Amino acid sequence: MPVQASPLDHRFCVAPMLDCTDRHSRFLFRLISKRAVLYTEMVTTGALLFGDVPRFLNFNHAEHPLALQLGGSEPDAMARCAELAQEWQYDEVNINVGCPSDRVQSGAFGACLMQSPDLVADNVRAMSAVTDIPVTIKCRIGIDEQEPRDALWALVDASANAGCTTFIVHARKAWLKGLSPKENRDVPPLDYDLVYTLKQDFPELKIVLNGGITTLEQSAEHLAQVDGVMMGREAYSNPYIMRDVDRRIYGVGDEPVPRDQVFENYLKYAAKTCASGVRLNHLTRHAVGLYHGEPRSRLWRRYLSENAHLPGSDEQVMKDAYLAMIGGA
Repeated sequence: MPVQASPLDHRFCVAPMLDCTDRHSRFLFRLISKRAVLYTEMVTTGALLFGDVPRFLNFNHAEHPLALQLGGSEPDAMARCAELAQEWQYDEVNINVGCPSDRVQSGAFGACLMQSPDLVADNVRAMSAVTDIPVTIKCRIGIDEQEPRDALWALVDASANAGCTTFIVHARKAWLKGLSPKENRDVPPLDYDLVYTLKQDFPELKIVLNGGITTLEQSAEHLAQVDGVMMGREAYSNPYIMRDVDRRIYGVGDEPVPRDQVFENYLKYAAKTCASGVRLNHLTRHAVGLYHGEPRSRLWRRYLSENAHLPGSDEQVMKDAYLAMIGGA
């Protein structure tokens, strides 16, 4: 049974980032943009099939639209995890075909799957056979010595024939030999034109461009060529950059939510979350960039970094950090 075309509007997405896009950071993003499509950190099939499912899949329903990104390569396991994604009411399940870490190389998934387009297609078929939510793919343009024009087209063609209609393409190769995961984020050169050509050759598919996007101006330029863009590290380190996403990218909404209102709303969330037993620094580590570029924002960052991890810290630390910033103390 082929998957249905994704009903999500992928014109602007926030990338799945390990150790970054957990439920607390996604809640913060959602306070700023109501329309951006959000993605979880990559969750492996083993973590879900043999671990604490609520720990990995629980989220606040304010986070919708939200996709679960899965790491794995065994169709039966991926299918069971796709079922879990639907049971937990995710809007989409995404197959990771781009992560270059040692962990995924040892498990033969992530970017390694660029070498196995037929296996990726088998996963699409298995997952779409047991779930009604769309199955999408996030990939690189190739790995190591592969020729991107061959590797990427083979992957997209096989998975499209299996029913996948949405591909998020990080416009860089992944070098599994010779570069660290961090270096793979920015050392391999970007090839946006290749992704534009992919869209031209597969006009019926939704093609979302990822890699090196740091402004909404860049996003708008890419949207003239592809169906969507995905922003990663810039959105995480400077979340308020998304303040105009709804209005400028989606054409909806009025004035952006003021930055201080985002802070007040996240403060309320922090109070409730800390009361449930979550440590404050698990929340504030995502908010250190909220005042990026603002006068005396270093005082905000410093106060949080020095105090949020201390035993017994609660939302008052965030209030004090804000007062330190606006007071210039």
